[in-house]
Amino acid sequence: MSQNALRVVPLGGLGEVGKNMMALEYGDDIIVIDCGVLFPEEDMPGVDLVIPDITYLLERRDRVRAIFITHGHEDHTGALPFIVPSLDVPIYAPRLAHGLISVKLNNHRPSRGTALHVAEPGVPIPTGSFRVEFFRVCHSIPDAMGLAIETPVGTVVHTGDFKIDHTPVDGQATDLEKLASYGSRGVVLLLSDSTYAELPGYTPSERVVGDALERTIGDAQGRVLVATFASLISRIQQVIDAAALHGRRVAIVGRSMVENVKMSMQMGYLSAPPGVLLPPGETRHLDGDDVVLITTGSQGEPTSALVRIANRDHRDIRVIPGDTVIISATPIPGNETVITRTIDNLFRQGARVLYDRVALVHVHGHAAQEELKIMLSLTKPRHFVPIHGEYHHLVTHSYLAEEMGVPRDRIFVLEDGDVLELTADGGEVVETVPAGHIYVDGKSRRTAGSPVLRDRRLLSRDGVLVVALALDRDTGTPIGPPQVVSQGFADDGETPELLDKVSKSVADSLDRVSGHPIDWEEVNRTVRDSVRRLVVRETGRCPVIMPVAMEV
Repeated sequence: MSQNALRVVPLGGLGEVGKNMMALEYGDDIIVIDCGVLFPEEDMPGVDLVIPDITYLLERRDRVRAIFITHGHEDHTGALPFIVPSLDVPIYAPRLAHGLISVKLNNHRPSRGTALHVAEPGVPIPTGSFRVEFFRVCHSIPDAMGLAIETPVGTVVHTGDFKIDHTPVDGQATDLEKLASYGSRGVVLLLSDSTYAELPGYTPSERVVGDALERTIGDAQGRVLVATFASLISRIQQVIDAAALHGRRVAIVGRSMVENVKMSMQMGYLSAPPGVLLPPGETRHLDGDDVVLITTGSQGEPTSALVRIANRDHRDIRVIPGDTVIISATPIPGNETVITRTIDNLFRQGARVLYDRVALVHVHGHAAQEELKIMLSLTKPRHFVPIHGEYHHLVTHSYLAEEMGVPRDRIFVLEDGDVLELTADGGEVVETVPAGHIYVDGKSRRTAGSPVLRDRRLLSRDGVLVVALALDRDTGTPIGPPQVVSQGFADDGETPELLDKVSKSVADSLDRVSGHPIDWEEVNRTVRDSVRRLVVRETGRCPVIMPVAMEV
């Protein structure tokens, strides 16, 4: 490692949508940008969240100086409760993100006294070899920021999630003047959001959604349920404004939504006329035409309020035929199947469901191609790394950078774990460090190679065969035929003859290895091998095989 090089170490968000985390390292100093989660996909049974692997940081924890948060969305803040206990460093975040993070940390109670600071745009924060300045960008949440980071090799601009909206709901547009000033002074590296790099043109203004929500709520004949992200504060304000305009009362449903709304009201990011907000229980006595419910579940999260309503297992809320349900979000890649299932279940119960493919009920918060070109034009970077997106998003963004005049040999399409070193002479990818998924499973953390996750996948695909047997203490021979039980493997009509064959195969195999003292490791291996050979030959499937043996 060159002592005069700036090391750019992506630990999440490059190659996937979510789990955003980037480390910058120079000499003995490391700063971290964002600390997000990835929501589990269908091939992750039992997983609650996916967080970045911070092995690289833990091995250098005495050199990590601070964590900088660009905005309050879960894919940029959600891993903090799991990371903070291991990295006791100050956290700097915009004002709204600071409030959302405070709620999150208080719920998890990972460490008392976490040094959490409010960062203001334009106020430099010296941190070791770095000097970090926040600047405003427009996104789908108030107080979204990018970062200008002065380093010994030059200024690095990290856009965070952004779009260029000239009529933002909160009145805070992307600071194009500040970006141009960075460009005029020289930007050695631009790290720019790639989530919607494949979309031509410009992203529509958030105000377009506000107008659509107002019309939909005004025209609806019964209750209106609006599902969105708990941290999408500006969208929640739009719904409250539309409901108030049409004389409806609003109830907030879902724990994270309730906590975020309460905090945002206290901080002044949300407002509602007196009497508009009610507890959900008080809306039962109102006519449907007078009610709007704002709920979590726009991404089909299994435990969210909307999904429980769609599955008819929510404790307090049931769909009433004629309800209008608005899913005000775009599916995160990988969530399409569960969201479609939720929509179908709502339709089955008589709801009218509006979502992004059939109505203008959501505008995403990310720059399309022309806005990405504006960012490149303003900052005039010497080097470019596309961030935040799946690999095809990153590659597409790299083509745009080349069109805008960045030489191909100064464009680096990285993936999580790739280490880019920048010096005065140029850049080079020098190594790859651990940067895979860490799966949060209740109170446990598991890696991709976890036997528990592997077995869950096998169980979900081919079921399980349990082989129970008793062995004679003196001879090691089976006492009676082994008992075989099947779960999730075959229908009742298929199993009796097959299970008899399995039992006989196990008994025959054990006769050949019986002896005293009993070698339990060999017994279990023999049972698994004999069952697996027979079952694969007979059925073409490979269930989880669980020997349960005892000595008698």
